[in-house]
Amino acid sequence: MSDLQTKGAAFAQKIFDDIREMSRDVQGVSRQAFSAKETEVLNYLTDIGRGLNLEITEDRAGNVWMTLPGQDRSLPAFVSGSHVDSVPQGGNYDGLAGVTAALTVAWWMREVGFQPKRDYTVLMMRGEESSFFGKAYMGSLGMLGKLTEKDLNLKIRDGSCTLGEAMQSCGIDTAAVSGGQPLVDIGRIAAFVELHIEQGPTLDAQTQARAGIVTGIRGNIRHKAVRIIGQAAHSGATDKPYRHDALMGFTELVQRIDRAWDRWLVKGEDLVFTVGVVKLASSAAISVIPGEVTFSVDIRSLSADTCQRFHDLMVRYAEEICQERGLKIEFDPALLTAPSGVDAALSDTLQKSAEAEGIPCMRLASGAGHDSAVLGNNGVPVAMIFVANQLGSHNPHEAMKIEDFMQGTDILWAAVSHYDN
Repeated sequence: MSDLQTKGAAFAQKIFDDIREMSRDVQGVSRQAFSAKETEVLNYLTDIGRGLNLEITEDRAGNVWMTLPGQDRSLPAFVSGSHVDSVPQGGNYDGLAGVTAALTVAWWMREVGFQPKRDYTVLMMRGEESSFFGKAYMGSLGMLGKLTEKDLNLKIRDGSCTLGEAMQSCGIDTAAVSGGQPLVDIGRIAAFVELHIEQGPTLDAQTQARAGIVTGIRGNIRHKAVRIIGQAAHSGATDKPYRHDALMGFTELVQRIDRAWDRWLVKGEDLVFTVGVVKLASSAAISVIPGEVTFSVDIRSLSADTCQRFHDLMVRYAEEICQERGLKIEFDPALLTAPSGVDAALSDTLQKSAEAEGIPCMRLASGAGHDSAVLGNNGVPVAMIFVANQLGSHNPHEAMKIEDFMQGTDILWAAVSHYDN
């Protein structure tokens, strides 16, 4: 175990513990995007950066950049970080692990008196999660000027404000973030590396490789609310030939999609499909044939073409089933996120850094989306380090082990310190 892994654990653990207490909810933690709580967390982390004598700036989208000056400041920076917000009553490590790793590397540079050849910047982003406003990557899209007026008019889940109003409450220039022009010079980023917990079970199932190098980030096509509309009727008085059962139509659709998914996997296509939310009408009762079902759809793949073709198949199945059963289907507008590749040379640098530190790691795809995908799709060389995490993610039970986290942080440190060698 390296000196960084041994000595840096206490520094990182304090950050995790303090922010957990700061954002504790009924269960788990809640750090709502563009809220006073998210600002409080950013201020806490900024104070740590100030204590490390980092140069601190805030872009007009509200993201915070903390820089340890390099020897040659004319060179573009090596940037690392992630987001500080969370899903409602979620885990403490989603996003925060990447910020903490980047800060721990800056702390270690000060501890050992290391000055990199180029600037090293810790990037702390707002609003990556879509849970509150139905829009993901708000901080990273905002700093690229790529939010839209439609995005800014999205309402928060409880209806109390719009995204634009929430951003304005944080002092963010909403005209700038939706203006179509970048608010930061991405040409000044030589590399962006995001450490993140793996949000699935693959790494935690390994006995040796507890860290991973990401091969690509899946894009997605999502619908928040698809409606199948039938006819509510008495469950005892309506025989089968006369029923227009929306729930039966929904279950048939999901079964057909599930069988198609199996066939596509056998063909070697990268694909995941999820219905995460299912709701019946408010009038649903034990003696009522369901007249309406509303459900969400989440299709993800490393291939945009695979996503689109599977989406088209789902729509065709839905139309066929509804016609056969005397139902109607309504799709809300699809939400699209493009897949993102990672920079091959930068990923190889991470792999070699892990080997140099004697840290076993494996290559794996990211099923979840990340700010890295936004930056990567806009010309920034990006790569990602995954660390093992127990009990899943987007729930209050995330249980990342500090020793796994420190292995990933050590890979980041090795990559930064040897980047220009």
